[in-house]
Amino acid sequence: MTSAQPETLPYRHVLTVPAMGSAVRIARETTELVLVECGVGLSHPSIGPALLILAELVTNAVRHAAAVAPTITVTYAHGPGVFVFAVHDRHPYQPPLFGALATAPGSGLATVVEMTMELGGTSVMRGDADGRGKSIWITLPL
Repeated sequence: MTSAQPETLPYRHVLTVPAMGSAVRIARETTELVLVECGVGLSHPSIGPALLILAELVTNAVRHAAAVAPTITVTYAHGPGVFVFAVHDRHPYQPPLFGALATAPGSGLATVVEMTMELGGTSVMRGDADGRGKSIWITLPL
């Protein structure tokens, strides 16, 4: 799959939530609303796994970044045949996405990478310019 640049996709939505447990539910529900608004049926075979990936990333941000990052931002982008989302927090630690497959198989992050690859998608870590935060971008074909 070719990697879509989220900034070039025609539809974008941004959600900012407090870094607390309810963020996972709010992010999942918002994702469902965004998908429906974009014309993607919730019965599409990639949607269930996409929601699990999103929930894991938001859970990780709440669990590991809440002490230094009071909010989490989820960015969504959609275009023909592709759905992209990113989970951003302001914690400086950038876990190695693909390193998780080797060093922590079965961990949440390893599961995110595995599921994304199984769906034919891509996962990318992008650090903030000031080095004090990061986003994990997931691109999935639809």
